[in-house]
Amino acid sequence: MTSVRSEGVMTHRSGEFVRSRAVTVGDPIKGAVMPRRQLFTKPAFCKKCYCDAEEIRGIPMSRSSPTDRRNVKSDAAATTDAHERRKDFLSETEITALLDAAKAGRHGIRDHLLILMMFRHGLRVSEAISLRRDEVDLDHARLWVQRLKNGLAVEHPIAGDELRSLKRYLSTRTDALPWLFLSERQQPLTRQSVNYLIAMAAGRAELVPVHPHMLRHSCGFYLANRGYDLRLIQDYLGHRDPKHTVHYTRVAGSRFEGLWR
Repeated sequence: MTSVRSEGVMTHRSGEFVRSRAVTVGDPIKGAVMPRRQLFTKPAFCKKCYCDAEEIRGIPMSRSSPTDRRNVKSDAAATTDAHERRKDFLSETEITALLDAAKAGRHGIRDHLLILMMFRHGLRVSEAISLRRDEVDLDHARLWVQRLKNGLAVEHPIAGDELRSLKRYLSTRTDALPWLFLSERQQPLTRQSVNYLIAMAAGRAELVPVHPHMLRHSCGFYLANRGYDLRLIQDYLGHRDPKHTVHYTRVAGSRFEGLWR
């Protein structure tokens, strides 16, 4: 009985057995062409497996580590100068028009108060819908503002017109639920509902498209144009880092008043 063994030659590029010779013990060596046998194909493996297969064949493959990738989000967040982005706040005249238009809505009393408080206290939409009735002190005209995003919680005064709007709105409430702003279904307002009612009010006022965070920016610019110092605005808006407040004071138009007198 004779034994047969095969020897194959692997190509450099394709990793295929192209030619093989059959060796029979005691017989002369005879060359024979073997069928081409594909070892690895791109569709059959994921990218990592394909790279591993190519390296087995002797072809070095470049691999990109996660740390080499460009962090697009952090690059975009680093752009804080006002001249590098569009106007994202409302003027006093536009705020007044927005508040008047909110009164004409289906829930005018509630919507007017919501927009007024978001502007006066620089509230994010999540902070506004999280307000509770026990955070409003009507006797001393104070509002406890619990900031999000690791912001500084602080107590704000409530102005006279805002206090009257609060009392008017609360007089329409017959429930004992803890949240300050409720929907028709007696549930806290959602971010989507706040976006909608502000967009509707802006449409009635014929303003540019307004999103809720523009009210917070409008508060910061209002205080800066009134000449208040950086530290006061920082504490009022709950910023831990003053670099988030500098944007308002740096581009405030009041700084340039009287330059051409």
